[in-house]
Amino acid sequence: MKFTLKGLVPLFIFLALSIAFGFGLTKDPRKLPSQLIDRPFPEFLLPDLMDEENTLDNSYLQGQVTLVNIFGSWCVACDQEHPMLMKLSREGDIAILGVDWRDTREDGLRWLARGGNPYGRVVFDEHSKLAIDLGVTGAPESFLVDKKGQIRYKYIGPITQSVWDETLKPLAMRLEIEP
Repeated sequence: MKFTLKGLVPLFIFLALSIAFGFGLTKDPRKLPSQLIDRPFPEFLLPDLMDEENTLDNSYLQGQVTLVNIFGSWCVACDQEHPMLMKLSREGDIAILGVDWRDTREDGLRWLARGGNPYGRVVFDEHSKLAIDLGVTGAPESFLVDKKGQIRYKYIGPITQSVWDETLKPLAMRLEIEP
C-alpha cells in the first residue's frame, strides 16, 4: 500500500476544521461583544403589557439606572431567572423594565400572574421591533442602562445571584454615582 501526499489532504482538512470548531466552542457566548455598548438605547414606542391603551418610550429610562430584561412566557431560562428578578424587585436597588418578547399578551400576563411581576413597567414587543434593534438573539437577555439612557452592559442568559453580586450590581452602583 502506497501513501501519497494527495491522499492526506482530506485528513489535513478534517484536522483544520476540528481545530477551528474546537476553538470556537471554547468561547463563552455570554461574552459576545455588543455594538450598542456606550450608545443610546434604541428609540422605541411600544404598548404596555398591562394596559394596551398606554404606550411606553425611552423617557422611562431617563434619570435612573435601569435593568432592561428581555423575557417571554415560552422561555425556560426565564423561569429559572424569575426568582432572582423578584428578589431584586423586593430589594429595590434597581429599576427593572421588562420586555415581553415574541409572546401573546394573554400568555405574558398569565406568566407574570403565576410567578409575580418584578418589573416597574413591561412593554409588549410582540413583533420584535425593540428586540431587533437591540440585537437580541434569545431570552433572557438583559441590558444595564445608565441615567442618560446609554447602554452600558449587556448580559446574555439568566441573571443569578453570583452574576448580580459580581458583575451587575457593582456596575449599577458605579453608574448610580455618575452625574
